[in-house]
Amino acid sequence: MAKSRWYIIHAYSGYEAKVADAIKAQAILQELDALVDDVIVPTEEVIEIRKGKKVTSEKKFFPGYVLIKMVMTDDTYHLVNAHAKVTGFLGQQGRPSPI
Repeated sequence: MAKSRWYIIHAYSGYEAKVADAIKAQAILQELDALVDDVIVPTEEVIEIRKGKKVTSEKKFFPGYVLIKMVMTDDTYHLVNAHAKVTGFLGQQGRPSPI
């Protein structure tokens, strides 16, 4: 079996978490969960002061992007690209490039 590698998915800004959850759910439904290891939206906790009070919120490291660790096959490629809020993979000449 091929090795899992990390890829970057470009998604509509603000929909990163929904895209990640949908890909995980579809991978299970299509029985591709063995090929999809992890789907994450990198965030960090930020403490802000609003109206004189400290408020903890999450800030995205890469707005508009989702990281996925998977084995690239035709099925996993179409699993990701089939989502309406995904514009595609990062890569050259239309081909996904692992990071």
